[in-house]
Amino acid sequence: MKVHVKECKDIEWPSDALILPFCEDEKGVPYPDIDDALKGLLRKVIASGEFTAKRSQVSLLHTGERIRPERILLTGLGKKGELTKERLRQAGGKAATYLDGLGLSHASLSMHHVLPMHFSPLPFIEGAMLSLYKFRRYKKEDKASGLKEFTLLGKPERDFLDSLLWTEHLVTAVHFVRDLVNTPSNDMTPTAIAEIAKTLKKHRVSVTVLEKKDAERKGMGAYLSIARGSQEPPKFIVLRYKGNNGAPLALIGKTVTFDSGGISLKPGEGMEKMKYDMAGGAVVLAVMRVASAWRLPLNLIGILPATENLPGGGAFKPGDVVKTIAGKTVEIISTDAEGRLSLADAIGYAKKSRPKAIIDIATLTGACSIALGNEAIAMMGNDTCIMERLKAVGEDTFERVWQMPLYEEYGEYIKSEVADLKNTGGRTGSLVAAGYFLKEFAGDTPWVHLDIAGTAWIEKEKPYIPKGATGVGVRLLANFLKELSYEDN
Repeated sequence: MKVHVKECKDIEWPSDALILPFCEDEKGVPYPDIDDALKGLLRKVIASGEFTAKRSQVSLLHTGERIRPERILLTGLGKKGELTKERLRQAGGKAATYLDGLGLSHASLSMHHVLPMHFSPLPFIEGAMLSLYKFRRYKKEDKASGLKEFTLLGKPERDFLDSLLWTEHLVTAVHFVRDLVNTPSNDMTPTAIAEIAKTLKKHRVSVTVLEKKDAERKGMGAYLSIARGSQEPPKFIVLRYKGNNGAPLALIGKTVTFDSGGISLKPGEGMEKMKYDMAGGAVVLAVMRVASAWRLPLNLIGILPATENLPGGGAFKPGDVVKTIAGKTVEIISTDAEGRLSLADAIGYAKKSRPKAIIDIATLTGACSIALGNEAIAMMGNDTCIMERLKAVGEDTFERVWQMPLYEEYGEYIKSEVADLKNTGGRTGSLVAAGYFLKEFAGDTPWVHLDIAGTAWIEKEKPYIPKGATGVGVRLLANFLKELSYEDN
Protein backbone atom coordinates (compact mmCIF):
# COMPACT_ATOMS: atom_id res chain seq x y z
CA MET A 1 0.00 0.00 0.00
CA LYS A 2 1.35 3.41 -0.99
CA VAL A 3 1.12 6.22 1.57
CA HIS A 4 1.07 9.91 0.64
CA VAL A 5 0.87 13.13 2.64
CA LYS A 6 -1.19 16.08 1.33
CA GLU A 7 -1.74 19.48 2.91
CA CYS A 8 -5.36 19.58 1.89
CA LYS A 9 -8.73 20.04 3.54
CA ASP A 10 -10.42 16.77 4.41
CA ILE A 11 -13.54 17.54 2.37
CA GLU A 12 -11.58 18.47 -0.76
CA TRP A 13 -9.52 15.31 -1.31
CA PRO A 14 -11.17 12.63 -3.48
CA SER A 15 -11.01 9.14 -1.98
CA ASP A 16 -13.20 6.08 -1.64
CA ALA A 17 -13.40 6.67 2.09
CA LEU A 18 -12.22 9.35 4.53
CA ILE A 19 -11.34 7.88 7.94
CA LEU A 20 -12.33 10.02 10.92
CA PRO A 21 -11.01 8.84 14.31
CA PHE A 22 -13.23 9.55 17.34
CA CYS A 23 -12.70 9.16 21.08
CA GLU A 24 -15.44 7.62 23.18
CA ASP A 25 -15.66 10.35 25.82
CA GLU A 26 -15.43 13.26 23.39
CA LYS A 27 -18.04 16.00 23.66
CA GLY A 28 -19.63 17.20 20.46
CA VAL A 29 -18.32 16.51 16.98
CA PRO A 30 -14.59 17.13 16.50
CA TYR A 31 -14.99 17.71 12.76
CA PRO A 32 -17.40 20.69 12.56
CA ASP A 33 -16.48 21.67 9.00
CA ILE A 34 -17.13 18.15 7.71
CA ASP A 35 -20.35 17.89 9.72
CA ASP A 36 -21.56 21.21 8.33
CA ALA A 37 -20.81 20.10 4.78
CA LEU A 38 -22.77 16.89 5.45
CA LYS A 39 -25.77 18.82 6.83
CA GLY A 40 -25.28 17.53 10.40
CA LEU A 41 -25.01 13.85 9.46
CA LEU A 42 -22.20 13.15 11.96
CA ARG A 43 -24.21 14.71 14.80
CA LYS A 44 -27.26 12.62 13.92
CA VAL A 45 -25.33 9.35 13.86
CA ILE A 46 -23.66 10.07 17.19
CA ALA A 47 -26.92 11.26 18.78
CA SER A 48 -28.68 8.08 17.65
CA GLY A 49 -26.21 5.92 19.54
CA GLU A 50 -25.33 3.93 16.42
CA PHE A 51 -21.71 4.98 16.83
CA THR A 52 -20.22 5.37 20.30
CA ALA A 53 -16.49 5.40 19.39
CA LYS A 54 -15.67 2.34 21.47
CA ARG A 55 -12.36 0.69 20.65
CA SER A 56 -12.25 -0.85 17.16
CA GLN A 57 -15.83 0.19 16.36
CA VAL A 58 -16.40 1.35 12.79
CA SER A 59 -19.39 2.87 11.03
CA LEU A 60 -19.58 3.64 7.31
CA LEU A 61 -21.53 6.63 5.99
CA HIS A 62 -22.14 7.64 2.37
CA THR A 63 -21.56 11.33 1.70
CA GLY A 64 -24.03 11.73 -1.17
CA GLU A 65 -21.49 13.82 -3.16
CA ARG A 66 -21.71 16.66 -0.63
CA ILE A 67 -17.92 16.41 -0.18
CA ARG A 68 -15.19 14.91 -2.38
CA PRO A 69 -14.70 11.66 -0.38
CA GLU A 70 -17.42 9.18 -1.37
CA ARG A 71 -17.70 7.73 2.12
CA ILE A 72 -16.86 8.51 5.72
CA LEU A 73 -15.57 5.77 8.02
CA LEU A 74 -16.08 6.65 11.67
CA THR A 75 -13.43 4.82 13.68
CA GLY A 76 -13.53 4.36 17.45
CA LEU A 77 -10.41 4.89 19.55
CA GLY A 78 -11.96 4.27 22.98
CA LYS A 79 -11.51 6.66 25.87
CA LYS A 80 -9.14 9.55 25.24
CA GLY A 81 -7.31 9.10 28.53
CA GLU A 82 -6.57 5.47 27.66
CA LEU A 83 -5.28 6.12 24.15
CA THR A 84 -1.90 4.54 23.40
CA LYS A 85 0.21 3.81 20.34
CA GLU A 86 -1.01 0.22 20.41
CA ARG A 87 -4.66 1.25 20.44
CA LEU A 88 -3.98 3.48 17.46
CA ARG A 89 -2.34 0.54 15.68
CA GLN A 90 -5.35 -1.63 16.40
CA ALA A 91 -7.76 1.07 15.23
CA GLY A 92 -5.75 1.48 12.02
CA GLY A 93 -5.80 -2.25 11.45
CA LYS A 94 -9.54 -2.47 12.02
CA ALA A 95 -10.29 0.46 9.70
CA ALA A 96 -8.02 -0.78 6.92
CA THR A 97 -9.26 -4.38 6.95
CA TYR A 98 -12.87 -3.17 6.96
CA LEU A 99 -12.35 -0.97 3.89
CA ASP A 100 -10.20 -3.59 2.21
CA GLY A 101 -12.99 -6.11 2.70
CA LEU A 102 -15.37 -3.81 0.86
CA GLY A 103 -13.00 -3.79 -2.12
CA LEU A 104 -12.23 -0.08 -1.80
CA SER A 105 -8.84 0.98 -3.12
CA HIS A 106 -8.12 4.49 -1.82
CA ALA A 107 -8.54 5.70 1.75
CA SER A 108 -7.62 8.99 3.37
CA LEU A 109 -7.09 9.87 7.03
CA SER A 110 -7.69 13.19 8.71
CA MET A 111 -4.67 14.27 10.76
CA HIS A 112 -6.43 17.44 11.91
CA HIS A 113 -7.92 15.63 14.88
CA VAL A 114 -5.20 13.11 15.78
CA LEU A 115 -2.36 15.62 16.01
CA PRO A 116 -4.07 17.96 18.52
CA MET A 117 -4.46 14.92 20.81
CA HIS A 118 -0.63 14.79 20.92
CA PHE A 119 -0.52 11.43 19.18
CA SER A 120 1.26 10.88 15.90
CA PRO A 121 -0.89 9.23 13.21
CA LEU A 122 2.06 6.92 12.46
CA PRO A 123 0.90 4.03 14.69
CA PHE A 124 -2.52 4.20 13.00
CA ILE A 125 -0.85 3.97 9.58
CA GLU A 126 1.50 1.23 10.82
CA GLY A 127 -1.45 -0.85 11.99
CA ALA A 128 -3.27 -0.27 8.71
CA MET A 129 -0.30 -1.37 6.60
CA LEU A 130 0.46 -4.40 8.78
CA SER A 131 -3.17 -5.54 8.66
CA LEU A 132 -3.36 -5.69 4.87
CA TYR A 133 -0.90 -8.57 4.51
CA LYS A 134 -2.17 -11.55 2.51
CA PHE A 135 -0.32 -14.73 1.55
CA ARG A 136 -1.40 -15.52 -2.01
CA ARG A 137 1.53 -17.45 -3.44
CA TYR A 138 -0.40 -20.70 -3.82
CA LYS A 139 -3.85 -19.28 -4.63
CA LYS A 140 -5.29 -19.31 -8.13
CA GLU A 141 -6.97 -15.93 -8.15
CA ASP A 142 -7.04 -12.69 -10.07
CA LYS A 143 -5.22 -9.60 -8.96
CA ALA A 144 -6.45 -8.83 -5.48
CA SER A 145 -8.78 -5.92 -5.06
CA GLY A 146 -8.63 -3.81 -1.94
CA LEU A 147 -6.74 -0.92 -0.40
CA LYS A 148 -3.75 0.14 -2.44
CA GLU A 149 -3.40 3.82 -1.56
CA PHE A 150 -3.59 5.79 1.68
CA THR A 151 -3.42 9.59 1.89
CA LEU A 152 -2.72 11.49 5.10
CA LEU A 153 -4.47 14.86 5.05
CA GLY A 154 -3.03 17.77 7.01
CA LYS A 155 0.25 19.43 7.82
CA PRO A 156 2.66 16.89 9.29
CA GLU A 157 4.89 17.56 12.27
CA ARG A 158 8.63 18.03 11.89
CA ASP A 159 10.55 14.89 10.85
CA PHE A 160 7.25 13.13 10.12
CA LEU A 161 8.24 12.08 6.60
CA ASP A 162 11.45 10.40 7.83
CA SER A 163 9.46 8.56 10.48
CA LEU A 164 6.91 7.52 7.88
CA LEU A 165 9.67 6.14 5.65
CA TRP A 166 11.11 4.17 8.59
CA THR A 167 7.66 2.76 9.32
CA GLU A 168 7.25 1.71 5.69
CA HIS A 169 10.64 -0.06 5.83
CA LEU A 170 9.58 -1.93 8.96
CA VAL A 171 6.22 -2.99 7.55
CA THR A 172 7.86 -4.22 4.34
CA ALA A 173 10.31 -6.22 6.47
CA VAL A 174 7.48 -7.74 8.54
CA HIS A 175 5.65 -8.79 5.38
CA PHE A 176 8.92 -10.26 4.07
CA VAL A 177 9.18 -12.45 7.18
CA ARG A 178 5.53 -13.46 6.99
CA ASP A 179 6.07 -14.57 3.38
CA LEU A 180 9.12 -16.66 4.26
CA VAL A 181 7.52 -18.30 7.27
CA ASN A 182 4.18 -18.99 5.57
CA THR A 183 5.91 -20.66 2.61
CA PRO A 184 5.79 -24.47 2.97
CA SER A 185 9.03 -26.28 3.65
CA ASN A 186 9.13 -28.07 0.29
CA ASP A 187 9.84 -24.65 -1.22
CA MET A 188 11.46 -22.92 1.79
CA THR A 189 14.46 -25.24 2.09
CA PRO A 190 17.89 -24.35 3.54
CA THR A 191 19.10 -23.89 -0.05
CA ALA A 192 16.19 -21.56 -0.83
CA ILE A 193 16.92 -19.44 2.24
CA ALA A 194 20.58 -19.24 1.25
CA GLU A 195 19.56 -17.95 -2.19
CA ILE A 196 17.27 -15.36 -0.60
CA ALA A 197 20.10 -14.26 1.68
CA LYS A 198 22.34 -13.74 -1.35
CA THR A 199 19.88 -11.19 -2.74
CA LEU A 200 20.85 -8.91 0.16
CA LYS A 201 24.39 -8.55 -1.23
CA LYS A 202 24.27 -4.78 -1.59
CA HIS A 203 24.56 -1.61 0.47
CA ARG A 204 27.53 -2.84 2.55
CA VAL A 205 26.20 -6.39 3.04
CA SER A 206 28.32 -9.47 2.29
CA VAL A 207 26.96 -13.01 2.35
CA THR A 208 28.85 -16.26 2.92
CA VAL A 209 27.25 -19.70 2.82
CA LEU A 210 29.15 -22.47 4.60
CA GLU A 211 28.40 -25.86 3.08
CA LYS A 212 28.38 -29.14 5.00
CA LYS A 213 32.10 -29.74 4.43
CA ASP A 214 32.93 -26.21 5.61
CA ALA A 215 30.93 -26.74 8.79
CA GLU A 216 32.64 -30.10 9.34
CA ARG A 217 36.07 -28.46 9.08
CA LYS A 218 35.03 -25.89 11.67
CA GLY A 219 33.82 -28.55 14.07
CA MET A 220 30.10 -27.76 14.08
CA GLY A 221 29.09 -31.25 15.14
CA ALA A 222 25.96 -30.18 17.03
CA TYR A 223 24.50 -28.21 14.12
CA LEU A 224 25.39 -30.87 11.55
CA SER A 225 23.84 -33.67 13.59
CA ILE A 226 20.37 -32.18 13.02
CA ALA A 227 20.70 -32.45 9.24
CA ARG A 228 21.68 -36.12 9.15
CA GLY A 229 18.15 -37.43 8.62
CA SER A 230 17.34 -35.10 5.72
CA GLN A 231 18.21 -35.22 2.05
CA GLU A 232 18.29 -31.41 2.01
CA PRO A 233 21.86 -30.15 2.53
CA PRO A 234 22.39 -27.80 5.48
CA LYS A 235 23.43 -24.22 4.79
CA PHE A 236 25.18 -22.17 7.48
CA ILE A 237 24.49 -18.63 6.28
CA VAL A 238 26.55 -15.65 7.46
CA LEU A 239 25.71 -12.04 6.55
CA ARG A 240 27.92 -9.10 7.47
CA TYR A 241 26.74 -5.51 7.37
CA LYS A 242 29.41 -2.83 7.72
CA GLY A 243 28.05 0.50 8.88
CA ASN A 244 31.04 1.70 10.90
CA ASN A 245 34.40 0.52 12.22
CA GLY A 246 33.30 -0.70 15.63
CA ALA A 247 32.93 -4.20 17.03
CA PRO A 248 29.95 -6.01 15.49
CA LEU A 249 26.73 -7.01 17.16
CA ALA A 250 25.78 -10.58 16.26
CA LEU A 251 22.20 -11.58 15.48
CA ILE A 252 21.49 -15.31 15.34
CA GLY A 253 18.20 -16.79 14.16
CA LYS A 254 17.11 -20.41 14.51
CA THR A 255 16.52 -21.63 10.95
CA VAL A 256 15.08 -25.13 11.06
CA THR A 257 13.05 -25.06 7.86
CA PHE A 258 10.95 -28.01 9.01
CA ASP A 259 11.00 -29.65 12.40
CA SER A 260 9.41 -33.09 12.63
CA GLY A 261 11.16 -33.71 15.92
CA GLY A 262 13.45 -36.24 14.25
CA ILE A 263 13.54 -39.68 15.87
CA SER A 264 11.72 -38.09 18.84
CA LEU A 265 8.83 -37.54 16.47
CA LYS A 266 6.26 -34.84 17.23
CA PRO A 267 2.53 -35.65 17.29
CA GLY A 268 0.95 -35.56 13.84
CA GLU A 269 -1.70 -33.02 14.77
CA GLY A 270 -0.49 -29.53 13.91
CA MET A 271 2.85 -30.72 12.53
CA GLU A 272 2.19 -28.83 9.29
CA LYS A 273 2.85 -25.61 11.19
CA MET A 274 6.43 -26.67 11.91
CA LYS A 275 7.46 -24.89 8.74
CA TYR A 276 7.49 -21.87 11.07
CA ASP A 277 10.57 -23.14 12.93
CA MET A 278 12.76 -20.93 10.75
CA ALA A 279 11.01 -17.74 11.90
CA GLY A 280 14.05 -16.56 13.88
CA GLY A 281 16.29 -16.79 10.82
CA ALA A 282 13.72 -14.94 8.73
CA VAL A 283 13.69 -12.13 11.29
CA VAL A 284 17.48 -11.85 11.16
CA LEU A 285 17.37 -11.60 7.35
CA ALA A 286 14.70 -8.90 7.55
CA VAL A 287 16.56 -6.86 10.17
CA MET A 288 19.77 -7.01 8.14
CA ARG A 289 17.74 -5.78 5.18
CA VAL A 290 16.36 -2.83 7.18
CA ALA A 291 19.80 -1.93 8.55
CA SER A 292 21.20 -1.90 5.03
CA ALA A 293 18.35 0.12 3.53
CA TRP A 294 18.51 2.67 6.35
CA ARG A 295 22.33 2.62 6.44
CA LEU A 296 22.43 2.28 10.21
CA PRO A 297 25.84 3.33 11.59
CA LEU A 298 26.82 0.03 13.20
CA ASN A 299 28.33 -3.32 12.30
CA LEU A 300 26.21 -6.45 12.29
CA ILE A 301 26.75 -10.16 11.80
CA GLY A 302 23.65 -12.17 10.93
CA ILE A 303 23.87 -15.95 11.31
CA LEU A 304 21.30 -18.47 10.07
CA PRO A 305 22.21 -22.13 10.77
CA ALA A 306 19.70 -23.53 8.26
CA THR A 307 18.73 -27.20 8.20
CA GLU A 308 15.80 -29.62 8.34
CA ASN A 309 15.15 -31.97 11.27
CA LEU A 310 13.74 -35.24 9.92
CA PRO A 311 13.90 -38.93 10.86
CA GLY A 312 15.84 -41.15 8.47
CA GLY A 313 18.39 -43.91 8.24
CA GLY A 314 21.21 -41.54 9.06
CA ALA A 315 19.36 -39.39 11.61
CA PHE A 316 20.89 -38.56 14.97
CA LYS A 317 19.42 -40.51 17.87
CA PRO A 318 18.70 -40.15 21.57
CA GLY A 319 21.84 -41.24 23.38
CA ASP A 320 24.23 -39.91 20.72
CA VAL A 321 27.00 -37.56 21.80
CA VAL A 322 27.99 -34.67 19.52
CA LYS A 323 30.84 -32.17 19.73
CA THR A 324 30.30 -28.43 19.30
CA ILE A 325 32.53 -25.81 17.69
CA ALA A 326 33.43 -24.67 21.22
CA GLY A 327 34.77 -28.14 22.04
CA LYS A 328 32.01 -29.01 24.52
CA THR A 329 30.22 -32.30 24.06
CA VAL A 330 26.45 -32.73 24.24
CA GLU A 331 24.46 -35.88 24.97
CA ILE A 332 21.29 -36.04 22.89
CA ILE A 333 18.32 -36.83 25.10
CA SER A 334 15.67 -35.69 22.63
CA THR A 335 16.16 -35.04 18.92
CA ASP A 336 13.23 -32.61 19.24
CA ALA A 337 15.45 -30.30 21.28
CA GLU A 338 17.47 -29.56 18.18
CA GLY A 339 17.26 -25.79 17.90
CA ARG A 340 19.58 -25.21 20.84
CA LEU A 341 22.18 -27.44 19.16
CA SER A 342 22.26 -25.27 16.05
CA LEU A 343 22.30 -22.09 18.14
CA ALA A 344 25.17 -23.42 20.28
CA ASP A 345 27.39 -23.78 17.22
CA ALA A 346 26.16 -20.45 15.82
CA ILE A 347 27.05 -18.70 19.10
CA GLY A 348 30.47 -20.37 19.06
CA TYR A 349 31.00 -19.23 15.48
CA ALA A 350 29.90 -15.67 16.29
CA LYS A 351 32.28 -15.41 19.25
CA LYS A 352 35.25 -15.84 16.92
CA SER A 353 34.46 -12.34 15.54
CA ARG A 354 34.66 -10.88 19.07
CA PRO A 355 31.20 -9.27 18.96
CA LYS A 356 30.24 -6.64 21.48
CA ALA A 357 27.04 -8.62 22.08
CA ILE A 358 25.03 -11.56 20.76
CA ILE A 359 21.25 -11.67 20.44
CA ASP A 360 19.62 -14.89 19.34
CA ILE A 361 15.98 -15.22 18.36
CA ALA A 362 14.33 -18.60 18.06
CA THR A 363 11.13 -20.61 18.13
CA LEU A 364 12.90 -22.67 20.75
CA THR A 365 10.51 -24.29 23.22
CA GLY A 366 6.90 -25.37 23.42
CA ALA A 367 7.17 -24.44 27.08
CA CYS A 368 7.35 -20.77 26.03
CA SER A 369 3.82 -21.00 24.63
CA ILE A 370 2.60 -22.75 27.77
CA ALA A 371 4.14 -20.10 30.03
CA LEU A 372 3.33 -16.92 28.10
CA GLY A 373 0.73 -17.86 25.51
CA ASN A 374 0.76 -15.77 22.34
CA GLU A 375 1.27 -12.47 24.17
CA ALA A 376 4.97 -12.16 25.02
CA ILE A 377 8.46 -13.16 23.97
CA ALA A 378 10.44 -15.00 26.65
CA MET A 379 13.76 -13.24 27.25
CA MET A 380 16.86 -14.49 29.06
CA GLY A 381 20.43 -13.34 29.09
CA ASN A 382 23.52 -12.23 30.95
CA ASP A 383 23.41 -8.51 30.09
CA THR A 384 20.93 -6.44 32.09
CA CYS A 385 21.47 -3.28 30.04
CA ILE A 386 20.54 -4.91 26.72
CA MET A 387 17.55 -6.65 28.27
CA GLU A 388 16.23 -3.40 29.76
CA ARG A 389 16.59 -1.70 26.37
CA LEU A 390 14.75 -4.52 24.64
CA LYS A 391 12.01 -4.42 27.26
CA ALA A 392 11.46 -0.68 26.68
CA VAL A 393 11.39 -1.07 22.89
CA GLY A 394 9.07 -4.04 23.29
CA GLU A 395 6.55 -1.94 25.20
CA ASP A 396 6.71 0.78 22.54
CA THR A 397 6.27 -1.61 19.59
CA PHE A 398 3.94 -3.97 21.49
CA GLU A 399 6.31 -6.83 20.70
CA ARG A 400 6.59 -7.31 24.42
CA VAL A 401 9.27 -9.33 26.18
CA TRP A 402 9.16 -10.97 29.60
CA GLN A 403 12.42 -11.71 31.36
CA MET A 404 12.87 -15.22 32.75
CA PRO A 405 15.50 -16.17 35.35
CA LEU A 406 18.73 -18.04 34.67
CA TYR A 407 19.58 -19.28 38.16
CA GLU A 408 22.76 -21.31 38.52
CA GLU A 409 20.64 -24.20 39.75
CA TYR A 410 19.24 -24.62 36.25
CA GLY A 411 22.69 -25.80 35.22
CA GLU A 412 21.99 -28.97 37.18
CA TYR A 413 19.03 -29.71 34.89
CA ILE A 414 21.30 -30.17 31.87
CA LYS A 415 24.23 -32.01 33.45
CA SER A 416 25.09 -35.24 31.67
CA GLU A 417 26.79 -38.34 33.04
CA VAL A 418 28.51 -39.08 29.72
CA ALA A 419 29.13 -35.62 28.19
CA ASP A 420 29.68 -32.02 29.21
CA LEU A 421 25.97 -31.24 28.79
CA LYS A 422 22.72 -32.85 27.72
CA ASN A 423 20.35 -31.09 25.36
CA THR A 424 17.30 -31.24 27.61
CA GLY A 425 16.56 -31.79 31.26
CA GLY A 426 12.97 -32.91 30.77
CA ARG A 427 9.66 -31.09 31.17
CA THR A 428 10.39 -29.38 34.47
CA GLY A 429 11.79 -25.90 33.86
CA SER A 430 12.25 -26.68 30.18
CA LEU A 431 11.91 -23.06 29.05
CA VAL A 432 14.68 -21.74 31.27
CA ALA A 433 16.82 -24.87 31.01
CA ALA A 434 16.96 -24.31 27.24
CA GLY A 435 18.12 -20.76 27.86
CA TYR A 436 20.72 -21.95 30.36
CA PHE A 437 22.03 -24.40 27.77
CA LEU A 438 22.73 -21.47 25.44
CA LYS A 439 24.26 -19.48 28.30
CA GLU A 440 26.90 -22.19 28.62
CA PHE A 441 28.10 -21.29 25.11
CA ALA A 442 27.75 -17.51 25.38
CA GLY A 443 30.13 -17.47 28.35
CA ASP A 444 31.28 -13.96 29.23
CA THR A 445 30.11 -12.41 25.94
CA PRO A 446 27.10 -10.12 26.49
CA TRP A 447 24.18 -12.22 25.28
CA VAL A 448 20.38 -12.20 25.15
CA HIS A 449 18.06 -14.99 24.05
CA LEU A 450 14.55 -14.31 22.68
CA ASP A 451 12.16 -17.26 22.52
CA ILE A 452 9.38 -16.47 20.02
CA ALA A 453 7.79 -19.93 19.98
CA GLY A 454 4.51 -18.52 21.29
CA THR A 455 4.41 -15.34 19.23
CA ALA A 456 5.78 -16.18 15.77
CA TRP A 457 2.55 -17.93 14.71
CA ILE A 458 -1.07 -17.33 15.74
CA GLU A 459 -4.23 -19.33 15.09
CA LYS A 460 -6.64 -16.43 15.58
CA GLU A 461 -6.16 -13.12 13.79
CA LYS A 462 -5.62 -9.91 15.72
CA PRO A 463 -6.48 -6.34 14.60
CA TYR A 464 -3.33 -5.94 12.49
CA ILE A 465 -1.93 -9.48 12.50
CA PRO A 466 -3.56 -12.01 10.15
CA LYS A 467 -3.70 -15.68 11.11
CA GLY A 468 -0.42 -17.51 10.50
CA ALA A 469 3.06 -16.04 10.56
CA THR A 470 3.23 -12.82 12.57
CA GLY A 471 6.68 -11.42 11.72
CA VAL A 472 7.25 -10.78 15.42
CA GLY A 473 10.74 -9.61 16.32
CA VAL A 474 11.35 -7.41 13.30
CA ARG A 475 10.01 -4.18 14.77
CA LEU A 476 11.52 -5.02 18.15
CA LEU A 477 15.06 -5.64 16.93
CA ALA A 478 15.10 -3.01 14.16
CA ASN A 479 13.98 -0.24 16.52
CA PHE A 480 16.42 -1.48 19.16
CA LEU A 481 19.29 -1.32 16.66
CA LYS A 482 18.24 2.08 15.41
CA GLU A 483 18.24 3.53 18.92
CA LEU A 484 21.52 1.82 19.75
CA SER A 485 23.30 2.93 16.59
CA TYR A 486 22.45 6.61 16.92
CA GLU A 487 23.27 6.69 20.63
CA ASP A 488 26.68 5.16 19.95
CA ASN A 489 27.35 7.68 17.17
